[in-house]
Amino acid sequence: MSILHTDAVDHILSSTVPNDDTILAEMEERADRDGFPTIGHEVGSFLRLCARLTGARSVFEFGSGYGYSAYWVAPALGDDGQIVLTEVDREELELAREYFERGGYADRAVFEAGDALDVIDRYDGPFDLVLVDHENHRYVDGFEAVREKIAPGGVVVADNVLNSGTEMTPRDLDAYLTGDASADAGSTLEGVTEYYERVRDDPEFETTVVPVGEGLFASVRTS
Repeated sequence: MSILHTDAVDHILSSTVPNDDTILAEMEERADRDGFPTIGHEVGSFLRLCARLTGARSVFEFGSGYGYSAYWVAPALGDDGQIVLTEVDREELELAREYFERGGYADRAVFEAGDALDVIDRYDGPFDLVLVDHENHRYVDGFEAVREKIAPGGVVVADNVLNSGTEMTPRDLDAYLTGDASADAGSTLEGVTEYYERVRDDPEFETTVVPVGEGLFASVRTS
């Protein structure tokens, strides 16, 4: 359960999420077994909704692991859609490829091994949906690299922005933003705050906070 809402809200959110995909279930079992962090059902469902609302045909991910978040989005893209997965760990990327092949979505996925900030330079866009989910201190770099490649009406979603284990909580972020606290060594607060202020103040994007999972910033390109 997310610490960002109540047990009742968690139950309602869970009841709206499709749970009949055996590949997703297998990926979640692997994550539980290996202690691998994933975005979870709430964020996965939200990303799929973003893809449907934007009519997404082109998606880019900064950090894909073994494809869990991308797999949530894939069904919403249609046969002519494309999602670019990026991952520095080649073994994880090959796992993502296997899951996509077994799920029937490999034809709409591109698997890029390497640093997402290097990979994005090879793509012109435009992208309808972008997930920023690599290292927090590089979130701003990711946004700057993809900003001009976002289609009007497209969405940039940044994950893990309100809660990060023992390093950061919503209260910590609020205190840091108001100048009432400083960041501890190793905290993700500085990177998250820098990203939030960057997208909040961008005149071509409108940003809101979505309190699901570990917290999201969703930024829509308005012009």
